[in-house]
Amino acid sequence: MPTRTPFKKMKSKISLPVNRILTIPVFIVACLAATTTFAQPGKDTKVVDQIIAVVGNNIILLSDLEAQAQQALPQTNLRGEALRCRVLDQLLLQKLLLHQADLDSITVSDDQVEQKINQNMSYFIQQIGSVEKLEQYYGKSIAELKEEFRPVVRDQLLVQQMQSKLTGSVTASPADVKSFLDNVPVDSLPLINAEVEYAQILMKVPVSKEEKQSSREQIDALRTRIVNGDDFSTLAVLYSQDKESAKQGGELGLVNRGDLVPEFEAVAFRLKNTSEVSEVVESPFGFHIIQLIERRGERINCRHILIRPKVTSADVLATQLQADSLVAAIKAGTTTFTKAAEEFSDDKDSKLNEGNVINPASGSTRFEPDQVDPMLLFQLDKMEIGDVSAPIPGATREGDQAYRIIKLNGRTQPHRLNIRDDYQRIQELALSDKQNRILENWRNKRKGLTYIRIVEDLLVCPELQEWVASEKP
Repeated sequence: MPTRTPFKKMKSKISLPVNRILTIPVFIVACLAATTTFAQPGKDTKVVDQIIAVVGNNIILLSDLEAQAQQALPQTNLRGEALRCRVLDQLLLQKLLLHQADLDSITVSDDQVEQKINQNMSYFIQQIGSVEKLEQYYGKSIAELKEEFRPVVRDQLLVQQMQSKLTGSVTASPADVKSFLDNVPVDSLPLINAEVEYAQILMKVPVSKEEKQSSREQIDALRTRIVNGDDFSTLAVLYSQDKESAKQGGELGLVNRGDLVPEFEAVAFRLKNTSEVSEVVESPFGFHIIQLIERRGERINCRHILIRPKVTSADVLATQLQADSLVAAIKAGTTTFTKAAEEFSDDKDSKLNEGNVINPASGSTRFEPDQVDPMLLFQLDKMEIGDVSAPIPGATREGDQAYRIIKLNGRTQPHRLNIRDDYQRIQELALSDKQNRILENWRNKRKGLTYIRIVEDLLVCPELQEWVASEKP
């Protein structure tokens, strides 16, 4: 089975002293908790909620504080009163930004809200295991949960847009970077793991026209058998080359709109009834036929049969020889790695980026060893910076045979954060710090012009007392 199933899309943390006001997070779990009290669903326990703060026309409930404090526990060393103070401070800032967004007539579209809700729902389902488990845990259908999410998610997006309006154009100059690092005590600088940076040229082994035609005829014949009365599930078990789903009669399970590769999804979501068999669909994985099992709004369960065109040994050899020639040309200087990547690489994500591979976990070009494919890491470990490898056989994410040519762009050993090796990382921290200070200055100006009330029992720490310090008796 390929590393990506035939229907699905693919989808270093540093601790340094920063200002109290941080970039506003989207509290996903808290969003879900906002649909209930902070008692566990299904229990008879009754929790009396209450308003604990007001900012303009926006309220903060005790349940909001409890839910977000619970979510923050794994991400901080703060506990008890200190944690509640920090979380409430952040909630107050969010409500102040929301209040200002209303004054500035900032809006978000229904499509933006729906997209974010679907992302959140996918996250919840992934965490809890299935749609059924999520619905059972909360005692509500997905549709009901989404409706309760809607105002919460809309507010989150408005907060993000307001914050972007205030800090989105801020940049961190080299002077800002140096100043930021100079203000961090040396013994507070974190240790950074070993990292590598590399570029690649990915050359897929092409499938011959004859093999594609043969696969097309095979899937056409299977479709004809099903239309004439043969059982789809049985044929999927016998013939589908998606081995995982074939074990289930081709069934894929419930998936959201947006989870499928576009070619497959466009056809799957057009199916109207369970007796209908799709026309043949070609995707990056091969040829499919699809049958709808169930549809729940924007989620479907369907079964499919996949026939993958095969490459011949002659195709493999021809691609290897082409890759060998390309390596020779790069080493001889008759072309550059960048030009070769742009012209020959089949990896659309890196070919127009000089071949540089981006770490999806961080958005940077740096990878820790455990984030690199073991075969590539083995090769990189033997290379010097600037070296170009011989072609490495392997497979694409879709399971197609391919050769990779890699170039080692950089390598760092475990070290303490420093400006020579970690400029980009420090620049990001300096930018965040600068944005935080701008946001804090804005907050200090606006809070005196905005109606703010906090229940007396919670005014136990300096950061909360500052919110009402400017109030007039």
